[in-house]
Amino acid sequence: MSFENILLERDGDAAVVTINRPKALNALNAATLQELDRVFTEIGSDDSVSVVIITGAGEKAFVAGADISFMKDLNAVAARGFAMLGQAVFNKIENLPQPVIAAINGFALGGGCELAMACDIRLASENARFGQPEVSLGVLPGFAGTQRLPRLVGKGLAKELIYTGDMIDANEAYRIGLVNKVYPAAELMAAAKKLAEKIASKGQVAICLAKSAVNQGLEMDSARGMAYEAEVFGLSFATEDQFEGMSAFLEKRRAEFKGR
Repeated sequence: MSFENILLERDGDAAVVTINRPKALNALNAATLQELDRVFTEIGSDDSVSVVIITGAGEKAFVAGADISFMKDLNAVAARGFAMLGQAVFNKIENLPQPVIAAINGFALGGGCELAMACDIRLASENARFGQPEVSLGVLPGFAGTQRLPRLVGKGLAKELIYTGDMIDANEAYRIGLVNKVYPAAELMAAAKKLAEKIASKGQVAICLAKSAVNQGLEMDSARGMAYEAEVFGLSFATEDQFEGMSAFLEKRRAEFKGR
């Protein structure tokens, strides 16, 4: 499968997805979103992929936002459709069977911040910058920024960032819980790949079920969330990985998971 705006590579058990529009600071237009949809559909059905890393080409930007030159002349109906496309793609990433790590190597603004928030884990370089600056353009976040940001950092901080359009640096993003860790730029991809390798060494069915339990549980009250957790916990005992993992523990050896 070939792409014009996306690079797809393998690094061991990890798939590395790079948004490759560096001259446009990797801004998201409809074509790029459609390619992201295709690539994540492909990855989601590939059992040989245990974890995904997504990053941006070049040294300046992860994704600088949605493509303003594309959006400028959209009418209300077309703009709604564009928002729905972005939301659908990011929902696919959020609900992908495999964990997704964002390696944020520069600007993550607007749609770029929203893309990062759809990922399971966010690692940032020291030069990364975050924000939802849409109000400065007379619009508001449209790729679920108004929904995911308050869930990550709390309602008050999310409203402040959205209402002011302010940009924050990587250390502030770490302080408020928007990113998991911050690294020197030269070390970011190595750190992402090291984390991906660690995740890939674990029971992949269990990780898939755990991801579902977290994502689904956050949309439920605690009682229903715990009931859902018990259900998928039970399902994990129907896997070969569960028997191998517990046998390896008791036999004091390293487990060899098969993902089934």
